[in-house]
Amino acid sequence: MAALGTIILTNNPLRRMTVMPHATLTSNNYKMRVPFELKQGQSRHFHELPSGLNMEFIFQKGWDQKDQKPQNPPLVFVHGSFHAAWCWAEHWLPFFSRHGFDCYALSLLGQGESDSPDGAVAGSLQTHAADVADFIQKEIQLPPVLLGHSFGGLIVQYYLANVGKGKLQGQKHFQLIDTVFGWKSRKLTLNWPSLAVSVSKPIAAFKVTRSLAAKAFQTSLPLCRETFFSGSMEDHLVLRYQELMTESSRMPLFDLRKLNASLPVPPIKDSSIKILVVGANDDFIVDAEGLSETGRFYGVSPVCIEGVAHDIMLDCSWEKGAEVILSWLTDLERKMAK
Repeated sequence: MAALGTIILTNNPLRRMTVMPHATLTSNNYKMRVPFELKQGQSRHFHELPSGLNMEFIFQKGWDQKDQKPQNPPLVFVHGSFHAAWCWAEHWLPFFSRHGFDCYALSLLGQGESDSPDGAVAGSLQTHAADVADFIQKEIQLPPVLLGHSFGGLIVQYYLANVGKGKLQGQKHFQLIDTVFGWKSRKLTLNWPSLAVSVSKPIAAFKVTRSLAAKAFQTSLPLCRETFFSGSMEDHLVLRYQELMTESSRMPLFDLRKLNASLPVPPIKDSSIKILVVGANDDFIVDAEGLSETGRFYGVSPVCIEGVAHDIMLDCSWEKGAEVILSWLTDLERKMAK
């Protein structure tokens, strides 16, 4: 299920940032043995975190729009498990940059080309959210739009619930947040993101656990397709993404047992925050009840996109989700301009 979030423009000074790489990659120091080749207009950079570790981000500048008043907010994309910045760079970065949005796709620690911390897991809900907060504070001059997918949506939710409260410092200049996500906020069931697969569907729950917890999707093309993509996705694309997902995650994002202790995330009390919950009708991992529960948690009606699977940004109908989000952003800007 897609999980996305956004911060709309406020009265902050309208400044464009110049992105400079903190480190560079050569053919000899790629962490992924199947590296993602950047598309035209994209560049790879590294943000140095307070820990000294480097976090990869892929940047694509928005095309200038002459009638763009005010300037569009930058978009910051946060991936989920077994993914990295590349999953957004494939389709959505080119799409949103064409519509005038500066785009930044992050690779969380231990994923993609980012550095790996010491230990068995990449971090916790709190540390990943703090890394996102540090990136936004230091790298971006305008209030951004946050977009998160799957576990990335959970990180976005935690970020929004705790920013400016002492847990995530330095973000108080972001005055208005409009978020889009699709992730349940209660305790996980089955200790895995089969959380949204009802116990009344034991076969589906077993398949999800086998595919993800046992990483069986990495060696089975049919299971990889069933878990992440529509049945009509061509074999060569499923194989390509399977290889990238296998190489993307050198360590788990979370210790899922400890993650349970952090759930549910606190509600967002700021009444100025606007929320959009987006889900996919053919999602193998997060079912309709998971989508509905997320909507109820935030008091909004979720949007369920037909003909799209879990990887909404990579699936063969990836445009459907992108168009829904673009329409929502455009409508919000229109309302704010009144």
